[in-house]
Amino acid sequence: MTAEVGRTVTHRRYVPYSHAHYAGNLVDGAYSLAAFGDVATEMCILTDGDEGLFASYSDVQFLAPVRAGDVIEISAMLVRVGNRSREMAFEVRVVGRGNPERGESAADVLDPPLIATTARGVVVVPPAG
Repeated sequence: MTAEVGRTVTHRRYVPYSHAHYAGNLVDGAYSLAAFGDVATEMCILTDGDEGLFASYSDVQFLAPVRAGDVIEISAMLVRVGNRSREMAFEVRVVGRGNPERGESAADVLDPPLIATTARGVVVVPPAG
C-alpha cells in the first residue's frame, strides 16, 4: 500500500429514477458529493488500509446537471500526501444519458463526456504503524 500523487480511482454507476429530486429528473448536488465519498473511501483503503475520514471539501463546482437515467463516472486523483492527510481532486462525468425523445428506454453515449461536478477534498487516515 502506497499513497502516491497521481494515483486515481474511478467508479461508474447508473443514476436510478428513484434518486430524482427535482423537475426534469434532476438529482441534487449531494448525489455527487456522496459519490466522491465512495471513491475517496476506496482510495484510502488502497493507499492506507483504512477507510479514512473526510475532513473537508473545497472548490465544489456544479457545472452541469446530473439526471436520473444518466451513467456517471466518478474519479478521485491523489494530489497531495501528508503524514495523515490525503488531498484529492474529484470529478463527476456524465458518460451516458437517457434520450426519451428517441424512445422510452433510449439512451446515448456522450462522447466527449459531460463534466458535471468537480471538487477538492481532504481525508485523514490513522497514523502508520
